[in-house]
Amino acid sequence: MTVEAAAYETRHHQVAGDPLVEARFASGLTAYVAPKARFSQKYAVLAVHYGSIDSRFVPRGRGEVVEVPAGIAHFLEHKLFEKQEGDVFTRFAELGASANAYTSYTTTAYLFSTVDHFREALSVLLRFVQEPYFTEASVRKEQGIIEQEIRMYEDDPSRCVMVKLMQSLYHVHPVRLEIGGTVESIRKIEVPVLYLCHSTFYHPANAVLAVAGDVAPDEVFELAGEAMGGSREDGRGVVRLDPEEPAGVHSPRAQTRLAVSRPRLALGIKDVKRELSGKELVRRELAINLALDAVLGRSSDTFQELYEEGLIDDTFAARYVCDSRFAHTVTGGETPDPDRLEVRLKEALARACDQGVDADTVERLRRREIGEFIASVDNPEMIANALAVLHFRGVTPLDYLEVLEELDHRAVTEALRDHVDPARMAVSVVLPNGRNGVETGGASRGGAGGAHWR
Repeated sequence: MTVEAAAYETRHHQVAGDPLVEARFASGLTAYVAPKARFSQKYAVLAVHYGSIDSRFVPRGRGEVVEVPAGIAHFLEHKLFEKQEGDVFTRFAELGASANAYTSYTTTAYLFSTVDHFREALSVLLRFVQEPYFTEASVRKEQGIIEQEIRMYEDDPSRCVMVKLMQSLYHVHPVRLEIGGTVESIRKIEVPVLYLCHSTFYHPANAVLAVAGDVAPDEVFELAGEAMGGSREDGRGVVRLDPEEPAGVHSPRAQTRLAVSRPRLALGIKDVKRELSGKELVRRELAINLALDAVLGRSSDTFQELYEEGLIDDTFAARYVCDSRFAHTVTGGETPDPDRLEVRLKEALARACDQGVDADTVERLRRREIGEFIASVDNPEMIANALAVLHFRGVTPLDYLEVLEELDHRAVTEALRDHVDPARMAVSVVLPNGRNGVETGGASRGGAGGAHWR
């Protein structure tokens, strides 16, 4: 199919001095190309705004609400690589391209990297994602494969401490469920519901294509237009339905015993500032992560003290994760004394809220963040992935840099004070015992150590 010039409109941007071309197709698809003539690598990602938390929705063209089994977005990602003519990975390999895919809470992404045969590989990517092929036999086979994956990770302490933390923070929101689902939920997946999820979410209006490397924008847009650029019926936004999630945590503490050599602690803080979007969402994410870096990051006094005392090691991290439908902070790692570490972390956060985040530290970390983002523009993989992620947040890289330029220590401190609340904290601990078992609920033994939070 030949794409008419009117099938898409282009806009030209500059990001850190490099060109960026954006195209909007009649089908609703958005495509970005960051041409980089000096690079041999070419990278493409086709992302769909569909993740593990999209478990209740109204299908396109229908009026009733449906609820699908947990893990189906991830299952669908696996199944799209299998076609009647064979495995799509084999086709990419024949072209010399390295392909992959992933599913998160909110996104399913298909990607490849190559040096040669870019045009052919991009055609494969654009078409296989849009052409589902499911049979009863292949679904049964995939259920067995994913069930093995789930069981393989059941005793993984990193996975276990996070799963229990999410279940402690959230009462009913689907973010408390594992992205891959459970053995029981996977067994409920059937062919008709896979087609239903694909027809609902894999619409061009719910997808974005981002390409970076030594490529010509016109060539990319021509291929995208041929594959999915024409006008489509019912391009309205997907109706997603989340349950009403209480502001407080479901349980302040979860404790699991596994055959591990060292305990693990994960401290979570649930955020009630939901339904943010665009620059407001990015501003909150950047502000709280700058605050966490300043208070608990590797260059902070707290990190150095805890490290020298042997309470933390290189597994320690602190990160705020947000979307318009959920948000939380997770911090922790391996430790010989989870209770003591919990107290020290809460004290450090309380102190930062009382005294404010240091202005010089925030400025240093903010400049580092700007530098890292500009440096990422020279990495085809990083810039393409950033374009896809930011698109679903309703912003561009230019908006991202603008927000970073605006932040100061006052905004960072205000965001931290607004976020950190002992009533919205939960702790998940994995202890060594050589015996599996889970205890949940009850009061936290760590507490806030009498610290002031406001």
